[in-house]
Amino acid sequence: MFFSLHYFCARPAWLICSPIYAKRRSPESDQIKEYSVALDVFGRHDSFDQDTDSIVRVQANRLRKRLSDYYRQEGDAHRMHIKIPVGQYIPLFEESEPVRTPQVAPPPPMESISNRAMGIRTIEQPRLPRAWLVLIALMGLAIAGLAFLVPQKAKTTGPVPSRQTISEPTAAYVPAEAVRILCGASRNFIDRSGKMWGPDDYFSGGTPIRSSVRHIWRTLDSNIYRTSREGEFFYDIPLKRGTYELHLHFAETFFGPEGPGGGGEGSRLINVLANGNSLLSNFDVIADAGGARTADVKIFSGIAPEKDGFLHLKFSSAAGGKAMVSGVELLPGSPGQTLPIRIVARDLPYYSNDSHWWSSDAYFKGGQLAATEEPADGTDDPELYETERWGHFSYAVPVAPGKHTLILHFIERSRGSVPRGDSAPSPTHGEPEGRVFNVFCNGKAVVRGLNILREVGTNRPLLRTIAGLEPNAQGKLLLEFEPVKGYATLTAIEVLPQ
Repeated sequence: MFFSLHYFCARPAWLICSPIYAKRRSPESDQIKEYSVALDVFGRHDSFDQDTDSIVRVQANRLRKRLSDYYRQEGDAHRMHIKIPVGQYIPLFEESEPVRTPQVAPPPPMESISNRAMGIRTIEQPRLPRAWLVLIALMGLAIAGLAFLVPQKAKTTGPVPSRQTISEPTAAYVPAEAVRILCGASRNFIDRSGKMWGPDDYFSGGTPIRSSVRHIWRTLDSNIYRTSREGEFFYDIPLKRGTYELHLHFAETFFGPEGPGGGGEGSRLINVLANGNSLLSNFDVIADAGGARTADVKIFSGIAPEKDGFLHLKFSSAAGGKAMVSGVELLPGSPGQTLPIRIVARDLPYYSNDSHWWSSDAYFKGGQLAATEEPADGTDDPELYETERWGHFSYAVPVAPGKHTLILHFIERSRGSVPRGDSAPSPTHGEPEGRVFNVFCNGKAVVRGLNILREVGTNRPLLRTIAGLEPNAQGKLLLEFEPVKGYATLTAIEVLPQ
């Protein structure tokens, strides 16, 4: 299998048949979309819904990561490099400047050097019909599985930004042991981070409800919050022996100013017990989330099954409307510890070079996503810094009680980023002396007057570490990014337990 990947990556002559190259591409290539790849590559039916099935985004992200790692390591010497630009599914083929010796002949005249300073050469190609384009996309995505066989070795491209060494729970993120139940749903769901949610199960009592609301704030996965189980009900969930972290997902879609039930705060109060112990009492989803139609996650650590091997959850109505829950998520944890939270500002998950799993963008409100292909300097993981959220925005990150360390990742681009689905440069950039913005956590300024350009220049990551943070009364780190000059920007967030 590795031979197949090496053969694919090391034969520039193959690209004579390819219409995809660095500076110009065939107009037919625009027909290679997530929907067509799902049908042609993964065998999905015509009814494929990208909102409920993220297989194309997840596999493309894995392929993008493995290709990047491969060409930074043993594939570095190959003349032909294959890239999958962020937010796209069409392979980009670039021929790198080979290491020349007296015996090496000059490149053939059919090649035109478009960027000699960077050592990148583009190849002018004839246009091909859409059938060839589909085949190319198939071949590109087919090597995603092969790329997993490439050994992962650390390689530093420059000085790494300093960061505080913080101990983390010994339990790793293990999807195979996690339990995720999409309450009120009748089928599986794969979210933006590639996590599989099972249909409603292990319940007794209550009624499945589906809302017609399309957009839910503070999530990329509105589908998780469109269904719920309501009434007086139980979940008896079988678990292996051990310690878990419980995440309960809520969103109020019935009550509220724009909801069919009218009302607002106080319209629905909920009690939740776990193995007879109170988790939530008189819980008001609207008040906790800061509004209706807003994703709200409550986190509880130190959860374990009873002696009978089950976790017994009881949901009951305290007052007003019926009790409800949209999702039950159980992650393997460690006694006395909470799991780290890592979020990258993109619509796909990410595995960093240090083997950490980063969730796709979550808990945000406001701002826009943008991406760039400019390489980041001074980091051993430049791909992490390819995307950003920019504008005037906030994050409501749910955490368990206790103290936490917050690490914010920033970068300033020299040429700016491009908003998803747009071709114009992002207005987040263009300030000749650099943008300036503040960051608040639960109303207190933790970063004031930040000017990335003045501190580290362009294309270099900047990290800010703030220790000793505690959640607010709603169990969240409410982060607000306030523009002072230009727009605020953010690449990634880490929340680590202390």
